[in-house]
Amino acid sequence: MRTFVKFCGITDPAVLPEIPAGGAAGFVIDVPGSPRSISISRATELLGSVPTEAEAWAVVVSPSAELVRRLFDELGVDRIQVYGTVPEGLDFLETHHLVPSLPVRVAGVDARDPVVPPAETFPRLHLDAAGQPLPGGSGVRPDWEVCARLVDAAPGRKFVLGGGLTPENVADALATVRPWGVDVSSGIEQAPGVKDPAKMRAFVAAVTEYESSHA
Repeated sequence: MRTFVKFCGITDPAVLPEIPAGGAAGFVIDVPGSPRSISISRATELLGSVPTEAEAWAVVVSPSAELVRRLFDELGVDRIQVYGTVPEGLDFLETHHLVPSLPVRVAGVDARDPVVPPAETFPRLHLDAAGQPLPGGSGVRPDWEVCARLVDAAPGRKFVLGGGLTPENVADALATVRPWGVDVSSGIEQAPGVKDPAKMRAFVAAVTEYESSHA
């Protein structure tokens, strides 16, 4: 696939084989209240089952520099997706492998567009609905027109679109926003925090079908 696909909020090793080649498994780390949150020790166990051709991402909220280093050095994730504040005091390589989540207003809400940081600081950026109390799995869709405007204003940037994606709407999202990648959590679940392998396969199939029809 040309499109980067991240399956977020993984808690069960049994679904890790569904991660597509070139995609990523996302692990929500120590986020109280999230049904997808796991400990670093549990994430360490799961990381061993991530397909070799896929990346492992940690997903955190306003982490300390110490936590960032621990996730990279001890857990061994490839990237860290950050909701909230990016800590100060990180070195270039640490910052370079962070993926800030930019809060985008939902449709019908009057709010400013998020500021897009420079590519040399953050090569990849995540787009999600603003105002969500927990990262990943809210099922709330950001305004796709705003997301498309951000993508169009920064050609070549690796934007990953999240928020409310499903196997049924991901093709429309790709056509409207034209992101480099997509991120899905609740849209591939049978219950909060419980991934559905059939829905995961359906999501990949929908992306593949869209790409085939827009080759």
